Amino acid sequence: MNLVVCTIFEKHYHYGLAALVDSLHKYGFSGEIYAGYRGALPEWSSAATENTSLEWKGASTLKVTESINVHFLPLLTDFHLANYKPEFMLKLINGLAKNAGGIVYFDPDIVIKCQWDFFETWTSYGVSLVHEIISNDMPATHPIRKGWEAVIKSSNREIKRNITSYINSGFCGVIKENVEFLETWADIIQVAIREYGFKSNEFAHSKRTDLFFAKDQDAFNIAAMCSESPISELGAEGMDFINGGFTMSHAVGVGKPWRKNFITSALKGIPPSSADKLFWSSVDGPLKPYSSSQIKTKKIALGVASLIGRFYRKN
Repeated sequence: MNLVVCTIFEKHYHYGLAALVDSLHKYGFSGEIYAGYRGALPEWSSAATENTSLEWKGASTLKVTESINVHFLPLLTDFHLANYKPEFMLKLINGLAKNAGGIVYFDPDIVIKCQWDFFETWTSYGVSLVHEIISNDMPATHPIRKGWEAVIKSSNREIKRNITSYINSGFCGVIKENVEFLETWADIIQVAIREYGFKSNEFAHSKRTDLFFAKDQDAFNIAAMCSESPISELGAEGMDFINGGFTMSHAVGVGKPWRKNFITSALKGIPPSSADKLFWSSVDGPLKPYSSSQIKTKKIALGVASLIGRFYRKN
């Protein structure tokens, strides 16, 4: 299939990027990973070297293994990075990754937990999508979705399918034949900026009654409604939002696994999540964002916090 992987990160999210790359290596990925970023590169990437062959100003490449390269691409945009996802993916698939069979985007707080060839098979069925747990039951007659119909009309498109669940925009797999989905997603964002007060430099609006409350994610859901491309959906278990998942784990929310004090959280009734545990089991691969002693200490804390969580939980 020759799929490339991409993500976007800034600040402390580089720890999540390292875990993502290590998990990709663990489960058989080989190829090119494109990481768009703002700010400074992390210390663990110090072996990256300037790569003028990429035709991207300031690009550098880190050879992770004989079969995996991470290309660091500085981003010059005023957009919140979440809102820049479709534009970034299009720039890659039409430029640096034009010879690839497709592109898979992961947020930098995701690790995978199944063999890479499953993702290759999945994307061959259609644009790969995963349901949210929040507002997951979102039928075709939902008032927000009815409002989105006007956005679709404003973009000179028509509804192509009745989506009944809300979709998380932290992951998206697209083969080249379905790149129209990315074009639709990017265009919906532009329509929202022109006509719906969408502020591209913000992550979210204050009220769910707004048609673009979760800005890039709502545009993503609208694209799923009106894109010509086929789609293939997994339920909320696809990101470990509920039990039974086998594909990936998404550490959503403010408290990221690399910033948590697990024992303190457990004493407050919040035990470690699946995403917390999988992050710390993923960072001992070819990239080394932490020392062995740091990882060992965190795993001990996870064990203690999990034990506390067996006896004391909030709610």
